[in-house]
Amino acid sequence: MLTEPLPSPRYAATPVPLGGRSSDGYWRRLVPVLAVLAAITRIPSFRHPLWNPDEGYLAVQARILAGGGALYDTVVDRKPPLLPWLYEASFALFGDDSLRPLKLLAVLAQLLTAVLLAATARDRWGDRAGRTTGVLYLLVSVGLNPEDAQAATFEIFMLPFTAAAVWCAGRGRWTGAGLAVAGAFLMKQTGGAVLAPVLWLLWRSAARPWPYRAQLLRVALALTLPVLGAALLTDPSGFLFWTVTGSGAYAEFTGSELHVLFRALANTALLCAACAGLIAPVVRVLRVARTGAADLWLWLAASVAAVLLGFHFFGHYYLQLLPPLTLLAAGALQVLPRDRLASALLTSAGACGLFLLWGMLAPRPELAHAQLVAAEVRHRTGPQERVLMWGMHPETYWLADRTPASRYLTAGLLTNYSGGRDGPHVGEKHAMAGVWPVFLTELRERPPVLIVDDSRGKPYAPEELPTLRRLLAGRYEPLPDPVDGAVLYVRSPGGSADPGDPADPEDSEDPGDPGR
Repeated sequence: MLTEPLPSPRYAATPVPLGGRSSDGYWRRLVPVLAVLAAITRIPSFRHPLWNPDEGYLAVQARILAGGGALYDTVVDRKPPLLPWLYEASFALFGDDSLRPLKLLAVLAQLLTAVLLAATARDRWGDRAGRTTGVLYLLVSVGLNPEDAQAATFEIFMLPFTAAAVWCAGRGRWTGAGLAVAGAFLMKQTGGAVLAPVLWLLWRSAARPWPYRAQLLRVALALTLPVLGAALLTDPSGFLFWTVTGSGAYAEFTGSELHVLFRALANTALLCAACAGLIAPVVRVLRVARTGAADLWLWLAASVAAVLLGFHFFGHYYLQLLPPLTLLAAGALQVLPRDRLASALLTSAGACGLFLLWGMLAPRPELAHAQLVAAEVRHRTGPQERVLMWGMHPETYWLADRTPASRYLTAGLLTNYSGGRDGPHVGEKHAMAGVWPVFLTELRERPPVLIVDDSRGKPYAPEELPTLRRLLAGRYEPLPDPVDGAVLYVRSPGGSADPGDPADPEDSEDPGDPGR
């Protein structure tokens, strides 16, 4: 029976440079292996133009920003600005008609995450643990629905920052740790969860109160200054509203509880299947030995809390769990017999192969639908004409190469619909504060030549929204033939009815609200 703790972390006393020892070429041997593995595990990502609506949303945002738009003003989202800026930079360098450069950057992001996790494990438990961690992370990184694991979206680019934060904190590099936490937060708000293990490591490393206060100040400044800078580069009030204060209804638990519960269970089961080779050694060592890895458990717990936040349980949320889980597994495998390492690697490799096969063979009906609608939109509109896609597929704008008629790229921001949440908590009165007056002003000042109702029976359909229903009835008429279920509306000859204010007084909030 195992009774000894895991080997104590040794990085504080004998840190190993990330560049490796010049005499052993550790990194020269490991990094190419990890690079090949990162490329293999991301092959399915290149199969489709895009994998999910988040990629489409980012692509449309980037085009608007490149055309002189302003984030949190002429285009809005609930996310921080770092990834939209990255998409914009990629489009400026390589053109905006393909996401392949972003997919390549996602490969590099996964490689960097694996290298940083390997460096953290090597500092703690030695060379073999470093190799184990890097390989295991990449093998399990694809262990979700391909539209979650293969998309070049927020979590993929957030993970290198979270891994860097823990690595820097383990080395006592507190400014670097704070900057990494800021980068994670600016990629996606839940990335800030990595601050918990950083503060734990800071507290554990402090020998006297004064150095502790100085180190804490360095972390605080390194974290807050980039966030404040991002707010100033956009719009401070808009940044605060769209990334923090404006999403209360989105984070509510009520609405389609059974649907959300099923999604949570399904994605948890998928992740457990992918991580079967990791979970077994972690549970084994946790049951019979002290782990000596409180910061990693805290990191995992904070990441679990981040997944739970908002009660949506989308698959890509679960990617945040993989770095701490991989490190815990690598630490556990240092205590267990060596044959357990081979078993963990083989199990993880087998699961990885199955998920890659899924990614290569799975059909993408929603992408096919968006492509059909986009082709029809291109046929019926000119390049300079604005259109409104009323639905949850902003990628249609990008596929059709048409400019949105509104800063709100999905119906979700105007109705609180998201991922199957329906019932009494979807509608105009559940929208983000102040958005409907702005939306109506946009449609009055620059009416779209074409409106596509892509609700297809969802609870945000125009017949459920009095204001939008009046707008369509007064100014537009439907074309006789829907496109794969989507109804196209063109302007009525002589149509002049004004939609007026939102039907529910709760929607007519202060027009100066940051929702503008």
